[in-house]
Amino acid sequence: MKRSWGIRLIRASRGNVSSAVITRLALVYARLWGARITFDDEFGIFLCCEMRGGYARGGTTIGGAFLTGWVPQRSLVRHEAVHADQWAEYGWTFAVRYLIEEFRHRGPRNRFEIAAGLADGGYSDS
Repeated sequence: MKRSWGIRLIRASRGNVSSAVITRLALVYARLWGARITFDDEFGIFLCCEMRGGYARGGTTIGGAFLTGWVPQRSLVRHEAVHADQWAEYGWTFAVRYLIEEFRHRGPRNRFEIAAGLADGGYSDS
């Protein structure tokens, strides 16, 4: 079972060591908030669902883990998997880059959200 978990961690972090560390920390954090953690084989991301709190908006991706209070629709999982790709590309600096971009261009104008697919992320056209 541990080997399977390790393979999933590598997959969720897109093979990036920095993202794997961040993902592990996110999973511990999610568990502290009462998450039910599963792995989505199609999109290669951990789903940390039914959390009592501890995430922004409708959910937050940290490394290769999506943290949320409910079970997400497939389109949202696809959107969040792109954010996992972004974490793997930028490492821990993704959090800083995302926050700066969010400060400059909120929500549907944020380039990272646009890249992940606005409709999949639940953003309206307005």
